[in-house]
Amino acid sequence: MAETRTEALHQNAEGLDVQTPDAILSFLANAQIEAAKAVHGAIPAIAAAAELIARQLRAGGRLAYAAAGSSGLMAVADALELPGTFGIARDRIAILIAGGDEAFRTLAGGPEDDTEEASAAVVAANIGKGDCLIAISASGSTPYAVQALNDARSRGAATIAVANNRGAPLFKLADVAILLETPPELIAGSTRMGAGTAQKIALNMLSTLAAIHLGHVHDGYMVNLAADNIKLRDRAVRMVAAISGKSREDAARLLEESGGVVKTAILLAAGAANADTAEKILEGTGQKLRPALSALGHDPEKWNPLFGKDHARTRK
Repeated sequence: MAETRTEALHQNAEGLDVQTPDAILSFLANAQIEAAKAVHGAIPAIAAAAELIARQLRAGGRLAYAAAGSSGLMAVADALELPGTFGIARDRIAILIAGGDEAFRTLAGGPEDDTEEASAAVVAANIGKGDCLIAISASGSTPYAVQALNDARSRGAATIAVANNRGAPLFKLADVAILLETPPELIAGSTRMGAGTAQKIALNMLSTLAAIHLGHVHDGYMVNLAADNIKLRDRAVRMVAAISGKSREDAARLLEESGGVVKTAILLAAGAANADTAEKILEGTGQKLRPALSALGHDPEKWNPLFGKDHARTRK
């Protein structure tokens, strides 16, 4: 098998084991930085993939991740945070990882070759028409990831491939191919390092942009978060106060009236008659706060007194 970029030897690898600890750590840090830079070249593909995900989720579909090994851990890290950060319902997210639950205790290598397990996982998750599956593999040829993507595609799902090698088999099967052309690893083949770093960055970018398309972000605030702990409830109060120009006390009261829903609380501050009215306005704007504010007669672009730039900037 021809050597792939992710298996090649890094230019600084020779004699690595006899270098000083500081030198080794410097090489490792620089290798991570170089890997992260590879994401810039994938921005157009990431943008296309985010639009595809948003379209499927908006229409009622689900988002699935399929991967093995270190790529699987990157997928899990992204997927598990989406409900809390962006309020995407947990039953709208599926995680297919080689080895199943056991992978969280023993990240064995064997399951990544198990194509039957991949097929069974796609069926068990009922991935099909209307859904979107992201397959992640550093090599781009991991049998589990390739099989999962191929099966999801044959069942009518939209597909996205993320890999670190040009010409990866995954790319031939996907609707959108995201190439993260990272340099060879300082420890050859240890893709939990540079390739994994680039994957994590790309997945974070991908899901965040999809959430923005879905109206879950407003002026850099995660206005669709699930405030299910003390920290997040405080964050929700601060968001309502900052966007509406209200005091923290008023913001807390509005959140209570809205049942803890940030966007609804903001619309109450903007003049919506009640929570039901606010929610109907949001339904009409595709859950996007900016046009919902405009529907109530406010123009956020002009920074009027209620939603004023100066007011929000100076408020403590």
